[in-house]
Amino acid sequence: MIPAVILAGGLARRMGGGDKGRALLQGRPLIRHVLDRLQPQCAPIALNANGDPARWDDLGLPVLPDTRAGHPGPLAGVLAGMRWAAALGRDRIVTAAADTPFLPPTLVADLAAAGDGLVLARAGGRPQPTFGLWPTALADDLDEALGAGTRKILDWTDRHAPAHADFPAEAFFNVNRPEDLDRAP
Repeated sequence: MIPAVILAGGLARRMGGGDKGRALLQGRPLIRHVLDRLQPQCAPIALNANGDPARWDDLGLPVLPDTRAGHPGPLAGVLAGMRWAAALGRDRIVTAAADTPFLPPTLVADLAAAGDGLVLARAGGRPQPTFGLWPTALADDLDEALGAGTRKILDWTDRHAPAHADFPAEAFFNVNRPEDLDRAP
């Protein structure tokens, strides 16, 4: 199976701070919904999060902090995941956002079917760049790009001509603000 990294390293500013993955949806933390969707699809699974890793002990996952200071965004979490997977002898990872509780149950299979290199999810024709299949061989290039100030995922991925896996428009409902919890399907 392909290893996965759940991206939870952000500052959750639109949620008022804290760990967005801990917000409750249907009585359970968002991150538990994400884990339930990912566990049948990939292994092992790690969590990209910054700060005290002990606050995630209940998940039983390795916690990978960003390898770059200053919260440079999700690409830093992708890089941490690439380094982790490469150390395990794996040649790629799948990433998923911690705030997307209903991610597709076929995410990994559909991404893998779309190509052997860098593959990003699209929903309703729009990129969903925190959901992707990332070759670990690109880690040094990504590290260099982060060092040069690249923060937007698509700015970096477009340089590598990613393939795309298409999903329905509603496949990646995410929770960015407290009111999103009320409008969850």
